[in-house]
This record gives sequence, structure tokens and C-alpha cells, in this order.
Amino acid sequence: MRRALCIAAAACLFAVPVRGEVVVSDGRYAMGTVLEITLTAPDAASGRALLDDLYAITRDLERVMTRFDATSDLSRLNRAAGQGAQRVDPALVRLVARSIELTSKTHGAFDVSVGPLISLWTRAARAGELPSPESIRAARAHVGPGVVRIDAPDRVALAAGAAIDLGGVAKGDALDRMAERVRAAGVRSALLSFGQSSLWAIGQPAGADGWRLLVRRPDGGFAGVATLRDRAVSVSGSLGQWTEIGGRRYGHVIDPRSGEPLIRPLEAIVLCPDATLGEAASKALLVLGEKQGVSLLRELDCEGLLVGEAGVRHETPGWKTAARFEALEEGDPSPF
Repeated sequence: MRRALCIAAAACLFAVPVRGEVVVSDGRYAMGTVLEITLTAPDAASGRALLDDLYAITRDLERVMTRFDATSDLSRLNRAAGQGAQRVDPALVRLVARSIELTSKTHGAFDVSVGPLISLWTRAARAGELPSPESIRAARAHVGPGVVRIDAPDRVALAAGAAIDLGGVAKGDALDRMAERVRAAGVRSALLSFGQSSLWAIGQPAGADGWRLLVRRPDGGFAGVATLRDRAVSVSGSLGQWTEIGGRRYGHVIDPRSGEPLIRPLEAIVLCPDATLGEAASKALLVLGEKQGVSLLRELDCEGLLVGEAGVRHETPGWKTAARFEALEEGDPSPF
């Protein structure tokens, strides 16, 4: 069975019978991209009901955690920086607390308090001028775990000048919440995919060993195919989004430690026990690079692959086995 790719914001729900069960699939716009869900269910009605539940989980989390809505809990918290503890949704507190933990585990290479640096480089991109070293140092002074304080299950305080950005981890958190709901419903096979960059692969589709994913190279080609089963997956590119200043490309991933965006073309894919960890680990792999980054993945109990220019690959020792990775060379035919 070939799955259609739903690329519009409108729903494209369909159900296909498979050996006494049905495969239901849908794609809807969520968290700035298309969230595609495919899962098995006893019948079409229960499958559609579960799909609705999963998309509702995402909508509820997005309303709390987006920085693009002035009324969200995250936006209110950022505006109140320096004004003491603020009451926010417990889901936001939970993710902020987990993110602080992940900052420590990634040795500062991932940090959701990077908001001031993102704002600085966004302004630089609009002006077409690099920020001064002094402005970078000033922004960095408001970044780090010390600028965030968890006061209660529903209260967070930010230091003056601080700002949280959850764009690098919120999709992973949403996937973990959805995966919990899928398992609670007794579903044995599901693929939850945010734009094919943040995924939860549960079980495997009928007649296959797992869910197959093309792994891209930074130049737009393909490095190979991963076959995924019961793994959370995060795919990040250093120049997936970029801006040009002075004839040089600057990526959207910022190293919180230096305050500088990444400029080297890299593609990272990691397999982790949960999607929130995966999101943090893939960004940290890009920031730390082939030696420190691969070493970090082993500390985090993750497997991963970092693809550089000309398709040069760096991987953890267990990557090929965990991903059942099939490398592709230039000129190889598509495996699909």
C-alpha cells in the first residue's frame, strides 16, 4: 500500500482495510508544519476518533507553547520576565523543567532560554547587518539555565531580559504525548510525523519490517534509508532555514554557548527513547559536531548519524543496527 502525502492544511483522511483491521491516515497543519498520522484500528470509526484525539492534543499544546500567539502562556511568561513567578499551564512547566534538564545533559549545546539570541539574529537578518560582538555578549548574558526558575507545578519565573523559545523541542513533546495516547488505545502500529523531521515510529506497517525514512544530505541528495520501529526520531539541518548577510549563509540553529548561528552545512538524524530527548539531541549533535556530538549521543542512550558536505558520514557505533541503515551513493536509484 502506498501512502499519499498530505501537503495541504486541509484534512485528507482515508481508511484502508488490512487483515481484519483498518489503516487510517490523516494530515493536518499543526505547529508550523504538516502533522501526518497513520495508524491501525479495529474499525474506521474508532480510528477516526483516535485521530481526532491526537490532533486535539497538538492543538491544546500549541495554544500554550507557541511564541507566535501573543495570548499563549509562553508569550505571557516571556513578557513578564523579571516580574516574579507567573501562573502558566502545567504542560508548559513540565516541558520547561525537562528542557532545563536537557541543557545540562547536552553540556549547554541545547537551551530553550536562547530566546534573546534568536531575537537578536532575527533583527540582524531583517537589517541585513551582522550583530556586533557587544550585542551578542549582551544577549548571551540573558541565556542559560540560571535565568529560569520553576516555583511550582504551575509557576515559572524568568529573570529580566530572558525569553524562552520552545521551537526546537515542542514538537517532540507533542509526539510523546500522542504516543502515550496511541499506546493507551492498544494500537500496535502507528507513524506520527511532523513534516518528516520529528517522528514517532510505533510497531511496523503490515508486511514490512518497519517504517522507512529517506535520510537527506545537506546538499539535497540522499544519504540512505533508515527502517524504524519503536523509536523516536529527530532530523535537523544546520541550514534547513537560513538567511544571507554579507554574502554568507547563517542557519537558524544557534549555539547557545557562543551566541553564533551555525554556518557549516550539516544534517543530523538521531534515534532516541523519546521524542523530546530526540529533538534536543539532534540540535546538540549539529552544534557539537562529529566528535563531541557523536560522543554525547552515546551518553544520552541515543544513536545517530551526522552527514556533512560531500555526504561525509559520522555515526555512533550502534547506528547502522538500530536504524537498519542502507547507505545510498551518488547516482543510486531511489529505493522507493
